[in-house]
Amino acid sequence: MKAVEATTIARAGKVNWVLFNPKTYATILYLLLSLPLGIIYLTLAITGLALSIGLTPIFIGIPLFFGVAKLLNGIVNFEQSLIRHILGLPVPPVSVPNHLQPEVGQNWLKRMVKGFDGGLFIRNLMLVLLRFITGIVFFVVMVTVIALGLGLIALPVVHIILMNEMQLDILENNLFRYFHIDWTYNQQYLLYVGVGLVLFWIALRVVNGLMQIQRRIMYVDESYQPSSKPVEAQFHAPDQSHYETYHGDQPTQEKVWLA
Repeated sequence: MKAVEATTIARAGKVNWVLFNPKTYATILYLLLSLPLGIIYLTLAITGLALSIGLTPIFIGIPLFFGVAKLLNGIVNFEQSLIRHILGLPVPPVSVPNHLQPEVGQNWLKRMVKGFDGGLFIRNLMLVLLRFITGIVFFVVMVTVIALGLGLIALPVVHIILMNEMQLDILENNLFRYFHIDWTYNQQYLLYVGVGLVLFWIALRVVNGLMQIQRRIMYVDESYQPSSKPVEAQFHAPDQSHYETYHGDQPTQEKVWLA
């Protein structure tokens, strides 16, 4: 049942009818902000790690290192929640393991050391680095494909303005003249606008595809995966009840023998 729910959630994040879907334009805004956010994340991570290593001899670097680990975890959680909000995914249930629950009487350093997970720290550090790389790549790809489509759509308006204001014909030497095709400007306008609309629609599909890639890179669907702990509990539950029943019946059997 949980596997079916996880599959349903994975399908819910996909965007249909990209041209009229608000998720598409929210994704464009997210990818536009991905470049500066990626730079900020990587700067904080590198600066924090460098300071924690450099200040380790005077003991300040040790708590600073655990603070950087918490910061990286917060950055990854923030990115995951942001992607969920843009794609309209539900908030996953929060489960705190027993070894991460705070205990009364421990100081802050012991709590930080006990709550530190080396594997999670390495994963978060790699995710922040990937966030920086994908922020640059996705920003360039998105701006290029959208600019190409919008440029062809706006080409007739630009040509008319340049012709009227500066007497500059940007369509004078084009492919139509090269292949000796005598098309009027209005016919060329219709072709450019039609091709621009198709390219713009393809660009929006590319943008949503980039968002799905970012979703997988940031392990957004990891929180929706079914856990194996309930299955193990159900597997061991019958043995435990049988064990308790056996010990519960033992005094009765002893009374029968004594009688």
